[in-house]
Amino acid sequence: EMTSSLVGSEMCIRDSSQTWLAKQLNKSFSMVNAYACNRIQPNLETLQQIAVILQVDLKDLITDKEER
Repeated sequence: EMTSSLVGSEMCIRDSSQTWLAKQLNKSFSMVNAYACNRIQPNLETLQQIAVILQVDLKDLITDKEER
């Protein structure tokens, strides 16, 4: 089960703003905010883009490190 709130937690760790990430992804702020707040699950392609932009392992966006 994917938890996109991990996207939000990775953003917090890196102090990346949602506005900045939205620009990098070419998506609206409200869409990125929905990912970060776990209202919407990004698709795998978007998750891969986020992982590259935030320089994190894709696995860190899909599963919590503690659960692995």
